[in-house]
Amino acid sequence: MANDVLPESPQQSPAHRTSESGLSQGSGGGPTPSRWGPQYYLILCMLTVISVGATYLPSVIQSEEIGPKLTYRVSRGNLIVTVTEQGTLESSNNTEIKCQVRGFSTVTYVIPAGTVVQPGDILVRLDTKVIDEQHSLTKTNTFIAQATLETTKANVARSEITLEAYQEGRFRSDLQQLEKDLAANKRNLRTAQKMHKRSESLFRQGYVTELQVDGNAFTVKQAELELKVKETEIKVLKEFTRAMQLETLNGNLTATQSKLAADQAGLRMEIKRRDRAEQELKDCIIKAETGGLVIYPSAASWKRTPDITEGASVRKDQVLLLMPDLSKMQVKVGIHESMVERVHAGLKAVVTLPDRTLDAEVSKVATVTKPAGWWTGNVVKYDTVIDLPSDAGLKPGMSAEVEVILAEHHDVLTVPVAAVVETEEGDFCWVRTAGKTSKRRLELGDSNDVFILVKAGLNDGEEVILNPTAFIKEAEKDALATIDATAPQAKQDSAEETSESE
Repeated sequence: MANDVLPESPQQSPAHRTSESGLSQGSGGGPTPSRWGPQYYLILCMLTVISVGATYLPSVIQSEEIGPKLTYRVSRGNLIVTVTEQGTLESSNNTEIKCQVRGFSTVTYVIPAGTVVQPGDILVRLDTKVIDEQHSLTKTNTFIAQATLETTKANVARSEITLEAYQEGRFRSDLQQLEKDLAANKRNLRTAQKMHKRSESLFRQGYVTELQVDGNAFTVKQAELELKVKETEIKVLKEFTRAMQLETLNGNLTATQSKLAADQAGLRMEIKRRDRAEQELKDCIIKAETGGLVIYPSAASWKRTPDITEGASVRKDQVLLLMPDLSKMQVKVGIHESMVERVHAGLKAVVTLPDRTLDAEVSKVATVTKPAGWWTGNVVKYDTVIDLPSDAGLKPGMSAEVEVILAEHHDVLTVPVAAVVETEEGDFCWVRTAGKTSKRRLELGDSNDVFILVKAGLNDGEEVILNPTAFIKEAEKDALATIDATAPQAKQDSAEETSESE
């Protein structure tokens, strides 16, 4: 195993050095024939050194690229495990400037992002052509509704008067006329009855004929019939005609009152439409209620331009601009799904800005992943919010590198990740002892991108080989065996993902 550890440059033997020092030039400036043998020997040694160097130099360069040294002395220290993501600053308390016009509107002017405005400054203008037409139409409809309402009010008043006039006027008049006719019919009946009795008396005395008596009897019956007709007319007037007329008149009054209510509601609706059109006409010019910085809302990840530009179409309740509270800033980053289980509210974080570094804290971690697509490289990440302390000069949109501290291990044994080889049998490293190397099984713990915590298998002060697969055949063999063992499963997983996507 000793020959497999590290390539060492071949050294020249004393005989070689003697040959070098014994070189001399001939009188003609070239080698004399008696010294061709030693010169050829020297040239052969030099070629050997060059060939050996050319053989081992790439491995040495590669090792230096992977780690600062070919070996690493194991020692105790602190291990900080972090996850680093990129993000931009934003305010956690934004005043949203929304579109208050119904439907879709076209932006004709928008203030540049990053402008500091004063109260009353114009922020956005929307196209008013459609709303002007609506406003004119609603005013016309309002006038029509008012005229219709007044007509209906007159009809209601007329129906009320008609009902009262019938009850207090026509009904009483008709009743009185029938009662008057009834009284006359009663008098006629009494007169006819008297005449009939008188004619019967005179008939017995022989003064009148029987025909006259029968005529008087017929007159009595006719008077009785006329009396009964009048009584019936009075009864019909009281019990039926009056009720029928009242129902008709009350029905007409109710109908006109219902139409009055409908016309009143219609007028209110038209007035509301008119007022709303007037308000929307005012809302087409959006002004700042308070002073401060104005920024555009963040566009979707797949878009290359902001949503709010001149000529853009916006809808009701769409956020057009933001006025951030610069005293409450935060950074929102995406944590990869492989690490999100370790991230929770309260973790410390270090935020590096272009001009400063701030100590911050994780305030919130999303429970649902944000959509992944081609714009994210199909990488699944969870939105994580880091609250920043109040600091002067912080502005939305500043780039930030967030390093979330997942764990801190103090006074622990660590080893570079480059010294560990993962196999199906476990994790191993190769330790140098007295010029030799030996394979050592490890029990590992937490890790970051550079170092990994060693629970068992190594002692403080031992030297481990960095990048052992490049120098030790056994390590290379174990690594290749692990790759060969996992390759079929990787191909199967890839095929399953492809079929699912199709």
